[in-house]
Amino acid sequence: MKGQRLLIALTVVNVVPAGLWLGGDVVNHPLNGPNQHNSTGCKVNAHEITPGVIYEDRNATVTAFLAQHEMVNSFGFRFETPNRTIVISGDTSPTQALVNHSRGCDVLVHEVYSVDAFRRDSPQFQEFRRRYHTSSVELAAIANEVHPGLLVLYHRGNRSGGPLTQEMDDILLAEIKQTYNGEVVAGHDLDIF
Repeated sequence: MKGQRLLIALTVVNVVPAGLWLGGDVVNHPLNGPNQHNSTGCKVNAHEITPGVIYEDRNATVTAFLAQHEMVNSFGFRFETPNRTIVISGDTSPTQALVNHSRGCDVLVHEVYSVDAFRRDSPQFQEFRRRYHTSSVELAAIANEVHPGLLVLYHRGNRSGGPLTQEMDDILLAEIKQTYNGEVVAGHDLDIF
């Protein structure tokens, strides 16, 4: 319909009457009702999804697949257009579903943590990372199996809580390049590939 947009948010977002709930914090958001820029307001039309095709038109098909994370019903996504296929892992440890949906993609956008940083983590956090996230070594193995045209690192584990640095990106890239020879970059907000 005219004026509608498809928005796929790659985070946990639940609509509540007061605004949007983002991981425990209720916030007022301009998408929720009238605001100074739009007197009629925007309404969030949320849909629960299950694995499989969740959106399709003549230009694109979006397929959701289960990711392995601590939250129930975590998903990765495969976006297919006539010109390009992009897969976004979501937060996940390695899964066969991810491998199956990533084969032959043009771009694989995947979360990752550094093995170097992992060694400094507490045993409890090491176990959490092993169960629900993907190490640089595991990601290199996945990339070697699925052969993406471009591997983009995102949601890079930063246990210190500070901003990611170029040095951190360089360490991750070096870890992956030890066993993966394809094109790989560290993604940043608003990058275009």
